[in-house]
Formats: sequence, structure tokens, C-alpha cells
Amino acid sequence: MITGLAKCGVVSEARELFNDMQVKDEITWSAMIDGYVKGGCFKEALEVFVVMQREEIRPSKFALSSGLAACANLGALGQGRWVHAYLEKNFIKLDSISGTALVDMYAKCGRVDMAWDVFEKMRVKEVFTWNAMISGLALNGRAEEAIEFFFRMLRGNFRPNGITFVGVLNACAHAGMVSRGLEIFHSMKTVFDVEPEMEHYGCLVDLLGRAGHLAEAEDLILSMPMKPSAAVWGALLGACRKHGDVELGERVGKILLELEPLNSGRYALLSNIYAKAGRWDDVADVRKLMKERGVKTTPGSSVIELEGIVHEFKMGDGSHPQMKEIYLMLKSVIERLETEGYLPNTSQVLFDIDEEEKQTSLKYHSEKLAIAFGLISTKPGTTIRVVKNLRVCEDCHSATKLISRVYGREIIVRDRVRYHHFRNGMCSCNDFW
Repeated sequence: MITGLAKCGVVSEARELFNDMQVKDEITWSAMIDGYVKGGCFKEALEVFVVMQREEIRPSKFALSSGLAACANLGALGQGRWVHAYLEKNFIKLDSISGTALVDMYAKCGRVDMAWDVFEKMRVKEVFTWNAMISGLALNGRAEEAIEFFFRMLRGNFRPNGITFVGVLNACAHAGMVSRGLEIFHSMKTVFDVEPEMEHYGCLVDLLGRAGHLAEAEDLILSMPMKPSAAVWGALLGACRKHGDVELGERVGKILLELEPLNSGRYALLSNIYAKAGRWDDVADVRKLMKERGVKTTPGSSVIELEGIVHEFKMGDGSHPQMKEIYLMLKSVIERLETEGYLPNTSQVLFDIDEEEKQTSLKYHSEKLAIAFGLISTKPGTTIRVVKNLRVCEDCHSATKLISRVYGREIIVRDRVRYHHFRNGMCSCNDFW
């Protein structure tokens, strides 16, 4: 019943049924965790998984894999390592599924070294195992290694599939390897008989756009064998923002606002392009259009896991029990950053408020709150890991670089676009995300 309700998209009803059950066996717990994972409710899945541990219910491989999936999506390294230790303590051999789940979890928590270690120790590797490793390397900014892994995969006589090429093309895009990316893209059909799909074209548009080849990226979109999706156009719009191409950005933005009239992210990106060009009347027009269409903005949310507990932060949300200490810490952080030359970047704050209020709103972005919590809750030198549901804004990116240097911390932020490894005042994305 729990599995059936979860599959129908009514996870809340599945949870009610779960709570009402007097006796719960391992299958019941596993079904509830898996239902949450498949429904994208990763925080809730991890909470159930932690309670399952406290109740001393012995988890099956199925429950452990679901728990690892929740850890991967939340960046919950602590719980993920607990699962790994449990497997080793109970002499549970890694098969291709549990091993790949561990590789994926470690990579998504920013511990590529540990993902690599698990991968090398696996006796049986499938194509999806190689895919997890290639994607993990690519998204963590280790493009050269991702591409080398791809060729190592070929030398091992593994046949790549469409998912493999998404990972490899993402690696090329993040490293600016245009020639290599084009070569690999064209080899998909001619060498490996893999038909490029929408996602591969999106990767190629992203590759060309990141490298500043905006005209070529637009030509590619217009020559695609299928109707380009909003995601493909979105990759080009992101490149227009990065390279300041207002004319093309305006054209692409209008297409996107027709394709996805209720997607607030598209309006924000177009507004940012106008704002960077100082076209404030156009910024106001975009905001007006949003109001007319009833577009609701997606609130920023950041999570950080400590000792098995997932803490979630949103701007303006004072519900956390340590909120007073967090605000005091954040105030101290900002003051210290200002002595280092930090000045809030208000150019992309699109609210109709004055400059002082804009600076205040930037101070309390969710990732800053999560980082401040990490600073007061962990020992000096401890790595801080944060997962955000939206793209990190330019101000938070600049501030986090400074925090990593001033406080001597490695800070890993996974946003909607990629992974950012902040260390000694630098970021692995080289300020392009």
C-alpha cells in the first residue's frame, strides 16, 4: 500500500499509513524511504532512515541504496559514510548497484577521492558505474580526469551510452574544451551508434555558449533535428548573461517566456542581463510582466547536514532554534569580510527597494545562513557542505570565496548548476557557472 500510494504521487498519504501501522518490518521502512526518494522528498527520506537506525531495524541492501540516494541529493556525507561503514562492518560485499550508489553519493558530497577509492575496489563494474564516476568528476570541476576516465572505459571494452556522453560533454563544457567536445559529440553517432538526444544538444549549446561562441550556439539550436526544449534555450540565455550579449539574450528570453510563462528563473535571468547592461526600464518591464502573469518566484533554500540531522535555511525564515546565534555569526562574518574589501553586489537584486535594503536582503540569502551555521557548529578547519536549490548568486559566490580564505575553511556548495569548491579565496568553477 505504501509503495502504491507513493507511486501515485500521494506521499503524504503514504506517510499517514506508515505512521498508523502498529508493527513495521524492514520492508515497510524500506518502502517509505524509497517512496520519499522517488518523490523527491530527500530530507524526509533521510529522517525516516535515521529513525530506522535508532529503532535498530536491520536495513536491506534496498533500504541502504535508497538511503544513499537521499544522502547524495542532500550532500549528507555523515550519514552516507555511516552506510558505507555499515556495509563493511556487516561484511556485505559491494555489488554493482550498492557500489555505484556509494560512488554517486561520495561524488555528490564533493568527496571525489572517496568515490574514486570505492570505484577502484569494486570487482564488478557496469556501464552505469563508469557513468557515475565520469559525471561526478565532471560536476566537481575535474574535467581532464573525467575525459581520461571515458577513454579508460573504452579501453576496458565498455560500450558508452547516452548518459555517458552527457557526463563527458559536461566535462568539456566546464573546462572550455570546445574542439574536444565537438569531436566527442560527432563521434556519438559515427563511432558508437548512439543517437544524440535533446540533452546532448543542450550540453553542446552549453559548451559553445560558455566559450563565448554564442552565434554558433544559436545556429546549432536552429539546425537541431528536433524542436529545441526550454532547457536548450536556457543554456544559451545563461551564456548571454555571462558574456553580456543583450541583443541575443533579449531574443532568446522572449522565446523562453513563451515556452515557460510561469518559470520565474527565466524572468530572473533576462532581468539580470538587462540589469548588468544598466537597462533598468527593461528590468521594470520584466517585473511588471511577472506580476501580470502571476509568476511566483521559487524561494531559495539551502541545506546542511550535521550529525545525521538536515538543517534547512530560507531567507527570512527564523524557525531554526539557533537563529539568534546564526544571525550574530553572520553579522560578524559580514563585518570581517568588509574589512577585507567585500562590498555587496546589488546589481542583480530586482526588488523595488533602496540600496540599503538591497544590501540587507543579500546578507540573509539561504547559503550565507547555512555557512554561518556551519561556522558556529563545527571545529575550525572542518569542511562545510551546503546544497542549494537555486543557482548561487554572484554576491554569495564572491562572499563565500572570501569566507574560505578569511576563516581557513573549505566550503563546498552544490547549486542547481554545478559544484563549487571554495578554498583559499578561489572557486573550482573559475567564476563561470
